[in-house]
Amino acid sequence: MKRLILQILAKILPIQTAYAHCDLPCGVYNPLQARIEAESILNIMKKYQESKDEVFKIRAILIKEERAELVKYHLWVLWTDYFKPEHAERFPQLHDLFWRATKLAGQTKKSVDPKDGEKLLDLIDEIDDIFKKN
Repeated sequence: MKRLILQILAKILPIQTAYAHCDLPCGVYNPLQARIEAESILNIMKKYQESKDEVFKIRAILIKEERAELVKYHLWVLWTDYFKPEHAERFPQLHDLFWRATKLAGQTKKSVDPKDGEKLLDLIDEIDDIFKKN
């Protein structure tokens, strides 16, 4: 009976093999998501430096830390779901680049120095350059 049901289902819903570069068809993943959050981090760091309001500074730090976690999340999604072993072969610096970018995203939680935010954006730009070559 089970075999008959599977045969009927196979005729009604034929199995087709889909080939995609990543987990979903292209256009789903983009380093821009990480960049937007990193730009927020940089802007928060600048506003933090300009402010004398302690309450504002506390709120800025909390928001900055949330944005840093989102940068890490978006970068790891790219690294684990989009980039494949053949990318690492073509771009041997890719693993180290992601490691440094996610590490720096975590470090921006401890920093209010805009230079750290700028460095993070630079690393995301490097990832984006590789992303655009695919």
